[in-house]
Amino acid sequence: MRTLNRQLVMLSRVVVHPTYRGAGIAARFVRRSCELCPYPWIETLAQMGHINPFFETAGFVRVGSSRPRNCSRINHSVIYGGRRSNASQGLVSEETHRKSRYAEPVYYVFDNRAQTNRWQEGGSDESEQGIETE
Repeated sequence: MRTLNRQLVMLSRVVVHPTYRGAGIAARFVRRSCELCPYPWIETLAQMGHINPFFETAGFVRVGSSRPRNCSRINHSVIYGGRRSNASQGLVSEETHRKSRYAEPVYYVFDNRAQTNRWQEGGSDESEQGIETE
């Protein structure tokens, strides 16, 4: 598990202000953020992947969709944070569960090994791209 945790990180949320949606900057921002991340693999889940290929535009590879086995609160909630033996409340609110119980998010993976190798070799990707830093 330690090896997996050193090599894989989860991109959990991308929020773009409505003013900038459709301008094409979000996919470039996510890609650049991932390239600057020191992990060789980045994964994400996105329900919007069925409608908008945002993550594919950013360089992620679509692996497939996930579906909960059944719609019980306990089993469904596992995909939204895992089980907690010492919790007195559910993992998600009733409203969140109601809205998401039929979700089938798309699973994406970003291969960042080339960028990670540059970081490990001491190369600065920013200087190669002509990006100015303060």
